[in-house]
Formats: sequence, C-alpha cells, structure tokens
Amino acid sequence: MWQSYLNGLLVAAGLIMAIGTQNAFVLAQSLRREHHLPVAMLCVVCDAILVAAGVFGLANVLAQNPTLLAVARWGGVVFLAWYGLQALRRACTAQSLGHGETVGLRSRRAVLLSALAVTLLNPHVYLDTVLLIGSLGAQQTEPGAYVVGAASASLLWFSTLALGAAWLAPWLARPATWRLLDIMVAVMMFAVAAQLIRGG
Repeated sequence: MWQSYLNGLLVAAGLIMAIGTQNAFVLAQSLRREHHLPVAMLCVVCDAILVAAGVFGLANVLAQNPTLLAVARWGGVVFLAWYGLQALRRACTAQSLGHGETVGLRSRRAVLLSALAVTLLNPHVYLDTVLLIGSLGAQQTEPGAYVVGAASASLLWFSTLALGAAWLAPWLARPATWRLLDIMVAVMMFAVAAQLIRGG
C-alpha cells in the first residue's frame, strides 16, 4: 500500500512541478491575491478526479479514441491563444499592487471558471494526468493508494505555490513586475499552443 502511495506521490510531483499553464495561472492569481486559495484547491480536486479517472479506466478510452484527443488538442490551442492575448493586453496597461490592494479583482465565480478552463481545456492535462499518471497507476498493486499519493502531491504543490506567491505579493508593487509576469504568461501560452499545433 505504502509503495503504491509513494509511487503516486513521486510520479505526480515530477509532472505537476514542471512549468505549465495551470501553474502559471495559479501563480498569477496568487500574486494578485485574487481568490488564490480556492483556485489552488480547485486544481487539486481536478487533478485528483482526473488521476482517479485515468487509473480506473479512462486512460484506455482516450488512448483508443484519436478523435477525442484531436478535439481536446484543437480546443486547447484556441483557448491558450485567447488566454495569451488577454495576458498581452494586460501587459499594455499600467498595473500595480500595493500592500493590501488588489488589481482588477474579479468575482470568485469568474476566477474559478477561468481556472476550470485552464485546467480542463489544456490537452496536456489529459495526456499527462489521465494517460501517463493514470496508466502507471492502473498497474499498481494498490491503485487507490496510488491515487491518494498523486492527490497528495497536487495538494502540497498548489498549496505551496498559492501561499508562497501570496506572501510575496506586498513586495510586488511595481507596474513593471506585472507587465513582465503577463508577458511571461503570454509567451508560455503561445509556446504550448504552438507545440499542440505541431502535434507535440
């Protein structure tokens, strides 16, 4: 049981700690103190559900359905390009964050819907979380423990990312910092979209 748990923890940690669109979104929300903890918890819940779905059968369904993967891929390209353009638009406006202030605070519902879109419209989530992590988990002697281990890695990572970035927020009061952050987010979104277009 503990071996399966540890395998899930290590495999998931190795994948989710890589720089990606979901991490960029959580980081940006955390730096703005814009519902960052609910966003982090939503990402944890989504990861846990996707890993469980992969471990308990969805990995085989997606692997045998290239049409479904293609739809997810091109949907992801459209969304990532749109999100990148939004980040570039924000980079062209003067923003700052003073101690205890927020920048363009949106409703919790709007932010959580954006987090869901970033998570569920990114094909890499299905390729990595469902197919890779899920298929490895399906081979464990205790697949349930593997799922719990993967969910634990997600909980630790996103909690650390959300709380750590929020702690730094009072020191990130210069508009140039926000412009740089949004430019970096836009570049990342466009890079992932280009990779998907190339079929990667």
